[in-house]
Amino acid sequence: MLDNEGFLFFIIFLFLLPPAVQARRLYPESEYQALWCGKRGGVIEYRLNDKTRVDCLLPNLAVEVDFANKWAEGIGQALYYGKITNRQAACVLIIENPEKDIKYLNRLRRAVYRKGLNMRTYTIKQANVNIYLDIWSVM
Repeated sequence: MLDNEGFLFFIIFLFLLPPAVQARRLYPESEYQALWCGKRGGVIEYRLNDKTRVDCLLPNLAVEVDFANKWAEGIGQALYYGKITNRQAACVLIIENPEKDIKYLNRLRRAVYRKGLNMRTYTIKQANVNIYLDIWSVM
């Protein structure tokens, strides 16, 4: 059983944990989605009948946008969205730290190539979002 000090520490830890986890990312995924999809005139967060959401739906692509370390999840989601929407699957990897994230991009592209998947791969870099946010703050 926790004493009063232990319980207080546990409560403080719970409240501090979510901001610490979120602090790892420079921007939320939604900012990257809006930039990439908006530039192409796509529909952001297109809702399917099963209540899942395609990050970006274009006339010929069903696109999943994910942070680089979630590359494997991105493949599965993109393939599913492509099949359901009858479009080619695509995965956009968010590259916030090129030195660290390049290995994930290589894994994604290697998996797509080796498995012969009908999937396009793209990247979006954190610097692009900085420019995008600066433009919007001026308007």
